[in-house]
Amino acid sequence: MLTTRFTALFGIEHPIALAPMGGSAGGALAAAVSNGGGLGLLGAGSAKDPAWVEREVEVLAGATDRPWGAGFQCWAAPVRVVEQVLERGPAAIMLAFGDPAPYLPAIRRSGARLIVMVTDLAEAHGALGAGADVIIAQGTDAGGHGGSRGTIGFVPVVADLAGEVPVLAAGGIGDGRGVAAAFALGAEGALLGTRFLATPEALTSPASEKAVLEGGSEDTDRSSVFDIAHESGWPARWTGRALRTPFSDRWRGHEDALRADPEVRAGFRAAEQRGEPDASVVWAGESLDLVTDLVPAADLVGAIARETAEVLAQVSTQGGYRPL
Repeated sequence: MLTTRFTALFGIEHPIALAPMGGSAGGALAAAVSNGGGLGLLGAGSAKDPAWVEREVEVLAGATDRPWGAGFQCWAAPVRVVEQVLERGPAAIMLAFGDPAPYLPAIRRSGARLIVMVTDLAEAHGALGAGADVIIAQGTDAGGHGGSRGTIGFVPVVADLAGEVPVLAAGGIGDGRGVAAAFALGAEGALLGTRFLATPEALTSPASEKAVLEGGSEDTDRSSVFDIAHESGWPARWTGRALRTPFSDRWRGHEDALRADPEVRAGFRAAEQRGEPDASVVWAGESLDLVTDLVPAADLVGAIARETAEVLAQVSTQGGYRPL
C-alpha cells in the first residue's frame, strides 16, 4: 500500500482517484472505485439535470461506506445542486473550469474537502487562494475538456507551487507506470478517467465501449467542434479531447463556419439522438492505447496500485524500470 498525503487526507488505500467524467462516471462507477480503495468521484458536470445527479448520488451513497465525492464544472453548475450533494456527506467536492468562489461557503460548512483541478498556472494560483485541500494538475493529454499544457511539464511546476498541498497528476495516465511517473514528477497520486471507461460500471454505451477498446490515442483530437455542434456553452478556452469522427475531421479548422450554420448543428444533434456512429462523441485521452480489456473498476484500482508499487520498487532497486 502506497501512503501519501492524499491517501492520508481521505483515509483511503490507494493514491488513485476517478476522474468525474460527465456521462460516464455515474454512481455505480464512483462507488466501485471507492470500494477498490481509491477515491470515486461522481461526474456531476454542469448539473443541468439535477434529477440525474440526485439519482446517481443515491446509487453511490448506497453502494459504498468508503469516502467518495462529486465533481462539478464551475462555469455552469448551480450552487443549489452542489449543496444538495453536500447533504449526502461526500468526503470531497471537486471543482474545475471556472471560479470556485461561489461554492466555497457551502463546501466549508459541510466539512467536505475541496479539490480543484487546474489547467494552467493562473488557475493553480487561484486554487491555492481558494484554500484547496488537493490540487489536480491536468495536462492536455487528458480526455474531455482541458487546456494546452503537457502533463509531464505541468505537474512539477504545480507541485512546486503547491508546497504542502497534495497534488494529483492527470492526463495520459492509464496504468501503474503512469502513476509511478506522477510520483517522480512530484505528485502524490493520479486522477484517471479514460481507463475507467472500459469497466462494466461505467455509463458507457456498447458502441462507445467498443470504440474505446478498439481506438488508440492517435485517433483522438482536441478541438471545440463537438462543443459548437452541441451548443453546449463551453468556454472556448477549454477545448475537448475526443475520438475523431468524419464530422469532427470535416469541421476542425472551420469552427466559425460551423457556428454560422444552425442547420448543420441541428442535423448533428438529431443524428446523435438516433445513435449514428458519425455523431457519437466519445471523450477519451492519450492513454487510450492502454485500454484493451473490460475490467471491473474495483479490480482495476487494485491492479494499477500493485503495478505502481512494483514499478517504483524496480526503479529503486535496479536503477531503472524494466517491463514486468
